[in-house]
Amino acid sequence: MRAVEDRAKTLRAELAEFDEQIVSTDRALADAKAQRDRELVADKIEAMAAAIEQAAPGFLAGAAALVEAVTKSAVSVPEATRFSTSVDAMRREVLSAADLICWELRTVAVRTRAGNANTAVPVPPEVEQPPTPGIERQLIYTLNPLLWREGNEVRRIPAFAVVGLPKMLLPVALRHQHVDYLNARRVQTLMHVHGSGEFNSDPDPDDPQLVDLDALAAGEQETARADVA
Repeated sequence: MRAVEDRAKTLRAELAEFDEQIVSTDRALADAKAQRDRELVADKIEAMAAAIEQAAPGFLAGAAALVEAVTKSAVSVPEATRFSTSVDAMRREVLSAADLICWELRTVAVRTRAGNANTAVPVPPEVEQPPTPGIERQLIYTLNPLLWREGNEVRRIPAFAVVGLPKMLLPVALRHQHVDYLNARRVQTLMHVHGSGEFNSDPDPDDPQLVDLDALAAGEQETARADVA
């Protein structure tokens, strides 16, 4: 009886070990299937980014042809000139947006392969355009909280956000490194860390880090006039 009981204990221990091996194998199989699915999804996301990059030159060439059809014409018509200006501005915006979405897609693909991100692709934030007419804008990424005026409206934008900055303020903001282009390497890194600003709240009017771009531009003009004098 003792021999039979010892044998039964040995068999039960071996059976428990086999059960653990089966559970471990099932878990490994499930992980392998999940990784295979993630790899397939990531491949499709990267293929989407590549397709956008391949399609972008065709769009840019078509937009350039529309602009040249007006600019190289022997006559000048205000309506055609406005159309050409709008197409050229849209071409630059689409180029920046294409660079941004391709970077975001590849970031999602990397996270998907690692299994630490949802497969849903984040949509680039839509920049809210104020009603002020006649202002040409450039999609830009802010590195500091910014303030500027458009007519009677004061706009305050947080740091690490995508915004349509008036082009007249773009040179001074770039010179002082308060903004940078969307396709810049450091911007892509910052967007990976801080996001695109869709959840950031506007800075307070008394925020000491708030940069007044209008005052900055006026100060540069004063300095330039003093240098000339």
